[in-house]
Amino acid sequence: MISADTDIKPFDVTAIRKEFPVLQRKVKGKNLVYFDNAATAQKPQVVIDALVSYYQQFNANIHRGIHSLAEEATAAFEATRDTVKDFINAKYREEIIFTHGVTESINLVAATWGRQNIKEGDEIIISGMEHHSNIVPWQMLCQEKKAKLKIIPVDNNGELIMDEYEKLITLKTKIISIVHASNSLGTINPVKEIIEIAHQHNIIVLVDGAQSAVHLDIDVQNMDCDFFVLSSHKIYGPTGVGVLYGKKELLEEMPPYMGGGEMIKEVTFDGTTYNDLPYKFEAGTPNIADTVAFKAALDFVNEVGKDNIRKYEVALTKYAMNKLSQIEGVRLVGAAKHKTSVVSFIVDGVHPQDMGILLDNYGIAVRTGHHCCQPLMNRFEIPGTVRASFAMYNTKEEVDELVKGVEKAVKMLR
Repeated sequence: MISADTDIKPFDVTAIRKEFPVLQRKVKGKNLVYFDNAATAQKPQVVIDALVSYYQQFNANIHRGIHSLAEEATAAFEATRDTVKDFINAKYREEIIFTHGVTESINLVAATWGRQNIKEGDEIIISGMEHHSNIVPWQMLCQEKKAKLKIIPVDNNGELIMDEYEKLITLKTKIISIVHASNSLGTINPVKEIIEIAHQHNIIVLVDGAQSAVHLDIDVQNMDCDFFVLSSHKIYGPTGVGVLYGKKELLEEMPPYMGGGEMIKEVTFDGTTYNDLPYKFEAGTPNIADTVAFKAALDFVNEVGKDNIRKYEVALTKYAMNKLSQIEGVRLVGAAKHKTSVVSFIVDGVHPQDMGILLDNYGIAVRTGHHCCQPLMNRFEIPGTVRASFAMYNTKEEVDELVKGVEKAVKMLR
C-alpha cells in the first residue's frame, strides 16, 4: 500500500517520487537522476518496510513449522504467490514457482523440460535480441543433446522479421524461447502471434517477461504461453526473487530441478517420492523475506495502476527520444513501432563507457555496454550503447538533465 499520508492522484509523479527514499539522495553533489531501471528498479518505502517487518516481527522458516512465527511467515510467503497469480492471471496458484530470478527460471525449464524432451537432432528457436540468460542455457542444452539452436533475425529497426520466423519452424522444432520486451532496445515482440504459430505446430513456448512484466498487462491465459518468467527486482521489489509460471500439466510432467528439503513427500534410502506443485520445484529454504516483500511491490504497482504508469512512461520515452535525437552526433538504436520505456543511443566518436562515466559525474545513472546482448550488438556492428530506461518516478526535468549532460559530454570528449 502507498503511505496513508500520500495523496496519489490519477498520476502524481511528485507524490510517487516521495515514496522512493533513494531518489532524495545526491551523487557527486548532484541530485540523483536514476535511468537504469531496466537493470533494476528502485524500491518504494512500503517494500523496505515489508522487508524490515519480516525480520523484526515473524522471521521463521516456512511450511514445516507449527509455531506461531512459522505459521505467520508461511502465510505471508504464500500470500505473495496468490498475488503473483493474480498479477499475471494464472489459472492455478500451483503454477507459480518461486526462483531466484529470470535466469534461474529459464535454466530450470532447460534443465528439466529440456533434458526430458529434447533429443539429438531436435531444434530450439530463440531470437536475435535475447539476453544472454535466454541464450546460454539453450546453447548448453543443445551441446548436451546434440540439438540445433536457430535464431529469428532482427531488422534495422530492431524488430523481429516474422516471415523468417515461420520459415525456421520444422517438424524437429520442440520449443521457442522468446523475449517479450528487449532489455537493450525496448522492442515489444508480438508474442501472442509467435505463440499461435508455434501451437499450430505443437511447439512449446517460453516467454521471457523480465522487462515486460513491469510495463505491460500480463495475462498468461490469454497469451497462452506455456512458460512465463519474471523477476521481482524489475518490478520495484527486492532482488533475489523470480517467478516461473508454467502450465500445470507441463509442470506436473517435469522432473525436479534440485533435490533436498520441501520438494519431497517421503524419503527412504530405497527411493524418494516428490512433493506436489509448486513445492516440487522449491527445494530448501527459499528467499523468504524478499518474497514476502515482493507482494508489497506488486500491491504498490496495482494501486498506482499499470495503465496510468504505462501512459506516463510512453510519453516520457517519446519526449526523451525526440530530445536526444536533436543532439548532433547522437544516433538512436532501436526504432520499433512498439517499445517499452528504453532509449538506447550511441554518439559518434564517443565510446559508450566514456559517456556513462561523464554522466555519472553529473549524478545521472545510465547503463552502458552490450547489456548482456552481445549477439544483438554484433548485429548492429556496435560495441554497445548508452541506455536510459525509465520508471514511473522519472520526470521530463530529469530527461532535460540527461540531454544537458550528453551535450556537455559530447563537447568534452570530441
